[in-house]
Amino acid sequence: MAVENSPGSSSRQDPRQRIAVPLFRAIGPLMRLVLRRGLPAGPNALLTVRGRVTGRPYSTPVAIWELGDRRFVQASFGAVGWVRNLRASGEAVVRRGRWSLAVRATELSPADAGQLMHDALAGFRRPRLLRILLGPTVRPPAAILHRYRLRVEDHLEDYVAEARRHPLFELVPREPETAIS
Repeated sequence: MAVENSPGSSSRQDPRQRIAVPLFRAIGPLMRLVLRRGLPAGPNALLTVRGRVTGRPYSTPVAIWELGDRRFVQASFGAVGWVRNLRASGEAVVRRGRWSLAVRATELSPADAGQLMHDALAGFRRPRLLRILLGPTVRPPAAILHRYRLRVEDHLEDYVAEARRHPLFELVPREPETAIS
């Protein structure tokens, strides 16, 4: 069964996704190496989740949202393998170099996820006249807006609709943060 927005889905796949999926598959091994070595990679980290069928650990590079003291991970390509594994196990390990954190993952409802995205981007909203007169002084995360087909000015319902297609998980530490020596 093909899942909407999954790499194998043939029904009306977004043209950007036809390019992005093979690109991310090609650079995935390089990103895993970069993240294992602890080299700077922005908000990216390795998310290791046990397979729901095999029980083997699988590591996937993901971008971690850090909002205050809370951490989140969003499925950019819909309900792909790591998302299904995370739903089944409910736990994972987040790694960047020597730093690692065992976490419990809770999937947010689309309404909660949409509200969170809406609120996180609220600081970038400015009245149109101010944007025209002053120009952009602080840019919103353009890659996130482009990937999820959102505009900062969109209504909450638009954010909730995107959250239905791109599950959002809150990552809560299971134990204190550790540095592996």
